[in-house]
Amino acid sequence: MNEDRLSGNWKQFKGKVKEKWGQLTDDDLDVVEGKRDQLVGRIQERYGYGKDQAEKELKEWEDSNHFNW
Repeated sequence: MNEDRLSGNWKQFKGKVKEKWGQLTDDDLDVVEGKRDQLVGRIQERYGYGKDQAEKELKEWEDSNHFNW
């Protein structure tokens, strides 16, 4: 996926990410800016999850929202 499309998709899904993981701040989401690995890290930090748990939740969210990085 090219960067323009990823950026556009991120803006579209940013609100949905915040709905799912409400402990993420706007600053967190600005830093992540569509980078999957950084989102996993922020979810781990905010929720105290291990990497496997954060990856699992994110994968389930991606599948349910038809989000492609």
